[in-house]
Amino acid sequence: MAGSDGAEADETDDGDDPVERTAAAWVARLSSSDATEADRREFEAWRRADPAHAAAYDEMDALWRRLGQLPDPRPREGLPKGPRKGPPKTLASLAALALIGGGLAYEVGLLDRLRADLWSDVGTIAHATLPDGSGVALNTDTAIALQFTERERGIALLRGEASFDVVPDPNRPFVVRGGGLSVRAVGTRFFLRADGALRPVGVAEGRVDVSGPSGRAVVSAGEEIRVGGGALQVTAADVERDLAWRDGRLIFAGQPLAAVLAELNRYRRGRIVLLDPRLGERRVTGAFDARNTDEALDVIAATMGARIRRLSPLLVLVGSPL
Repeated sequence: MAGSDGAEADETDDGDDPVERTAAAWVARLSSSDATEADRREFEAWRRADPAHAAAYDEMDALWRRLGQLPDPRPREGLPKGPRKGPPKTLASLAALALIGGGLAYEVGLLDRLRADLWSDVGTIAHATLPDGSGVALNTDTAIALQFTERERGIALLRGEASFDVVPDPNRPFVVRGGGLSVRAVGTRFFLRADGALRPVGVAEGRVDVSGPSGRAVVSAGEEIRVGGGALQVTAADVERDLAWRDGRLIFAGQPLAAVLAELNRYRRGRIVLLDPRLGERRVTGAFDARNTDEALDVIAATMGARIRRLSPLLVLVGSPL
């Protein structure tokens, strides 16, 4: 994978170290504006109980200070107490965001699944054959509802991303609706995303007619739709690469790390949080297993010198090395 500057890989961190988790919790608590003297006394007792506690806390505290993500409201001698310029980005707030966001996403996904005829769980890829013989592949966290009639083979993409291998039937067009777009095909292979992606439609074989609030466009093999500028823009693309997820692979070619992490985040519960915007601008080229995003994160750590911190199964922090 591109982007390696010869930095050594970050040590393995499986997120199961209770001392590190407790240290992270103390960093969050003591950096909170409502930390009390009782909290500080309890922390000091915990810190003095074992040298490993102090070492873990110092490491977590230094990480956040150097990344510049954590304002320090703790009273210290000689430091003026000025007004805050915004809410502190503490570990606690990030953890709460991951838990709340993950919970809401699960609830919304559950509702979509109740309406669906076919669906896939987060991190899984499902394949099925439709009543007309067409094939469908459901990417991570995807749900579709079948709306077949005598005149139309209709599908509602309720959430996520799906690709279709359409059996030709000139008398009954194949129409997929989702994400504010309608894709009409007779016999073709294409994908549609309903998650607000900038490139929601791509065609690998044949041709489709795409319509939506921004207009209408015809998309042929090797092309994708790009949403922006108030119109549907047709651009050349490597659609086969974009469809590699069907085989459980995620392939990136010179994409910003921020975009890569956002894509990996689709395949896991919780949140991957990028702490360093400059690191997020670095380019990534490589292939990853969609079913093992932890391995992908470890590769990123080893080749780009990024620091990966797994504070819980639902919260992973990605930052620059200390």
